[in-house]
Amino acid sequence: MGRVQTPTLAMICSRYLKNKDFKPQTYFKVKVHTAKDTTTFPVLSMDKYDTHPAADEVLQRVRAAGSLRVMSVEKKEVKQEPPLLYDLTALQKEANSKHGFSAEKTLNIAQALYEGKKISYPRTGSRYISADVLDEIPHLIATLKNHLCFGAYASGMENIVLHIRSVDDQKVTDHHALIITGDPADGLTGDERTIYDMVAGRMLEAFSCSCTKENTAVTLDTGGVHFACKGSVTLLPGWRGVFGATDEEVQDEDITTLPPLAEGDMLPVRDTEALEKQTQPRPLHTEASLLSAMESAGKDITNEDEREAMKESGIGTPATRAAIIETLFAREYIVREKKALVPTNKGLVVYLAVKDKKIADVSMTGQWEFALNKIGMGEMDAATFHRSIEVYASQVTTELLDIAFERTDDRSGCSCPKCKNGQVIFFQKVAKCNNETCGLTVFRSIAKKDLTDTQLTALLMNGKTGIIRGFTSSKGKPFDAAVAFDTDYKTVFEFENKGGKKGKTK
Repeated sequence: MGRVQTPTLAMICSRYLKNKDFKPQTYFKVKVHTAKDTTTFPVLSMDKYDTHPAADEVLQRVRAAGSLRVMSVEKKEVKQEPPLLYDLTALQKEANSKHGFSAEKTLNIAQALYEGKKISYPRTGSRYISADVLDEIPHLIATLKNHLCFGAYASGMENIVLHIRSVDDQKVTDHHALIITGDPADGLTGDERTIYDMVAGRMLEAFSCSCTKENTAVTLDTGGVHFACKGSVTLLPGWRGVFGATDEEVQDEDITTLPPLAEGDMLPVRDTEALEKQTQPRPLHTEASLLSAMESAGKDITNEDEREAMKESGIGTPATRAAIIETLFAREYIVREKKALVPTNKGLVVYLAVKDKKIADVSMTGQWEFALNKIGMGEMDAATFHRSIEVYASQVTTELLDIAFERTDDRSGCSCPKCKNGQVIFFQKVAKCNNETCGLTVFRSIAKKDLTDTQLTALLMNGKTGIIRGFTSSKGKPFDAAVAFDTDYKTVFEFENKGGKKGKTK
């Protein structure tokens, strides 16, 4: 455990437990296919419906009406500023999300490219360059004119005015943002070429003009049912032309190609359907999302400028975050499942023991990083900070010495019904299979009631418990039910009715 490792593990475990405990809610939306001239496009109901019969009733009204009336058409021209240059963390995040590279792998490749004089110093925390470095950018862009992917684009930048969003002397720390050096990028391995092209492509993007789009929002009505659709047309690709439209961030699935529409247009109802959807949990952390969380001290920040402002309060540094994550792997606190980071039994035991302790406080660790930066700039007294650390260390030591860690060798448990090979160990808050490839997890707390070891044993051995009294519904009403496994080994309720038993997904 450590002041950065522990909060990092806490973020992984907290997200994992919330994800596994998430109970999806089913809802329905009505989708109508309509057309104008030769363009067919879908529209979605603005309201959600809790049941299929409710959605079917709306479908009947729409079919009976036979047409849709356009109620409003709003067009808005928007400019998307070019992205900032990469610092190490931003490069690691994108290399993970787009290419599946670990943070450590990206760092090692970037370091090799730096030592080969292909890119600038990689262990940087700045996404900006200074004004004097800007003078070199036209030459660096010119060196890419023969690049297989970027050659045509780089040639087209020869006479344009460079965008200067990534130029700020005040935001350059010890080292400026990642850029290429202009040396020929010959003899690179496949992975080195991938990272080099990311840095080169981002440099082209950062100094290109803004991307201009026209976004259209349309509302429609039929039989008192309100529908909506959205369209987007790129007027000027700008920086998005570097990698092409296919490299754009994941599009809103509801955006479609629209014909020219005007208020009052009457459109035919060509086809209708009820879409069954479910609410989704927050996904498990990947290295990309974890690096973002470390950078912002656990705060959910999507705006790039706001994230930049938070960087001094993050946990770890660009140069150390990869090593922190790898340490969690080496100590067997976490494992990778495809791109997802999943805690092991060992990691969960540590997390459950320290999650309410100061050593796992992400925000406090972020405040330390902020204070250390201030001391480095001469804006804070080191002695005052040192005294506060002494108090903190005393408090943390006292808390940790008082922890009684749960042991797996003397805990209750039984054979795993899912994988047939592992042993399900009973902990204070969960029962979890010790076979890491299995992943069976049963939370003790279900509908505001904790299952006993006896009830957990019955569930695991027999597939269900007896009737348990005292559950509380989401609406605060008490009820009695048995707890059982469904075919995916998720817990469901079984109720005793006069006509027999029926399962209800928990």
